[in-house]
Amino acid sequence: MLNLLWKADHKRGVYPGEHDARVLNLLFKGLSEKLQDTFQKLKRKGRLTEKDVELALREVRLALLEADVNYKVVKDFTSALKERAAGAEVLESLTPAQQVIKIVNEELVRMMGEKQSKLAPVDNPPRFIMMVGLQGSGKTTSAAKMAHYLKKHGHKPLLVAADIYRPAAIDQLQTLGRDAGVAVFSGGKEDPEEIAGRAAKLAEKEGHDYVILDTAGRLHIDEALMEELHRLRQKVKPLEILLVVDAMTGQDAVNVAQSFHERLGLTGIVLTKLDGDTRGGAALSVKAVTGCPIKFAGLGERLDSLEPFHPDRMASRILGMGDVLSLIDKAQSVVDEKKSREMEKKLRSQTITLEDFLEQLQQVRQMGPLDELIQMIPGAQKAGKQLKNLSLDESQLNQVEAIINSMTREERQKPEIINSSRRKRIAMGSGTTVQDVNKLLKQFEQMKKVFKQFGAMDKGKAKKMGKMFPFH
Repeated sequence: MLNLLWKADHKRGVYPGEHDARVLNLLFKGLSEKLQDTFQKLKRKGRLTEKDVELALREVRLALLEADVNYKVVKDFTSALKERAAGAEVLESLTPAQQVIKIVNEELVRMMGEKQSKLAPVDNPPRFIMMVGLQGSGKTTSAAKMAHYLKKHGHKPLLVAADIYRPAAIDQLQTLGRDAGVAVFSGGKEDPEEIAGRAAKLAEKEGHDYVILDTAGRLHIDEALMEELHRLRQKVKPLEILLVVDAMTGQDAVNVAQSFHERLGLTGIVLTKLDGDTRGGAALSVKAVTGCPIKFAGLGERLDSLEPFHPDRMASRILGMGDVLSLIDKAQSVVDEKKSREMEKKLRSQTITLEDFLEQLQQVRQMGPLDELIQMIPGAQKAGKQLKNLSLDESQLNQVEAIINSMTREERQKPEIINSSRRKRIAMGSGTTVQDVNKLLKQFEQMKKVFKQFGAMDKGKAKKMGKMFPFH
């Protein structure tokens, strides 16, 4: 499956970017469901009147307010929608409901920044990235995640422990840096400006390009904090000043961002804890209120869970339109192109073995939880009820792996030789039943046939792709 996705991507000439971009469904679950319900009502009406559009926009406005989006942002957003949706573009269209959805999508993208905002490239290394924010926002962890991200993309970052006040802040950064395989500079309890100056000299000597400065935070914004950050800014002349904001704080996140931006001149926002139980209003509000782009999103505790923020992909996910580009990005990140071509030949010629299938399965699992991947497929949210009946239990994949691993190499390469006695042995070795083994072998044969059909199909037969998910 991954190989054909890779191939299709290159055939279309689509190169969606080098980075992963994932936004968990929990973040905008409530908002997404309400907006999609509204659009479903519009679709059932066929032709729309001005009153239909007004009622729909009212529901959109209420959904955004319930999601904790800033009131002024909601007001500006719905005003722009009303102006566009009341015109001939919608009311005289043959598909008015789709035109409304298109307008809402475009305005959502505009609200969140229109396009991905990347880190500024280093022109004359080393250059500093200042990580600022309140205590408890995840600043130190985000600094380490940023270093991990940069290292993964070919850079040589240096982490600098400049938070000399919070107990264990230095130890925490050193531990995280060690886990990320990134050097950490610490000056102990010296003045933060002195620490930054010494770090700059070390970075130049050892060839580091990005120097990530983990600054001090407070429980609330105060003059002493801002004055220290201002002096650091003057000292290191940073390439980026990134504010780390906890998405779960709701509108407080927007107020914090505004205060920091007024004093320091932020270049971007890092939203953390997007995997938590939050309504998502901060993510939709912070760019519109401050003018600062959201550059990264923190989606978990792991070091690899900091990912670039894509406004267009976020909007698509909110509106239930899927996120195919992120799905392709994920496939590209785990698939070797040479192996991809080899596997494609096997799939088309039906010479794929259970050994190949196991490798593919393991690659899919590297892309993330299956239920999350399913939600990236266009129409998946609309088909939510049907998807609830689809078993996405990871233990099922564990069972498949156990069964294949219990086979001999010959059996994996030639499954047709697996007779009844071999099935009993495989079941016993994998802790499953003979029925489970039979089911896997049957589905494997079905999958081979489907991939052969898929390899030769044209666009008109694309609906057969649904058969590519044999486990249910």
